[in-house]
Amino acid sequence: DGLDTAYIGYIERHNEPRVAVYDAEKCIQVFMDRDDMSYEEAQEWFFFNVAGAYVGEQTPAYLFKDDEPISP
Repeated sequence: DGLDTAYIGYIERHNEPRVAVYDAEKCIQVFMDRDDMSYEEAQEWFFFNVAGAYVGEQTPAYLFKDDEPISP
């Protein structure tokens, strides 16, 4: 889905499948760069279409750092 540059690793939980982890702000930056979106447009797209999507038990997780903006 074009977010390879935002991939930062995976998490592993007891008796659960590994789940890919992406940096949320890097995902938003990808949309800004690739799709020529403003920060607000990219943030809305990310929260609705990416972070808000469930794609099965291996749905990725998204890291939000304390010093970064949060969901609108």
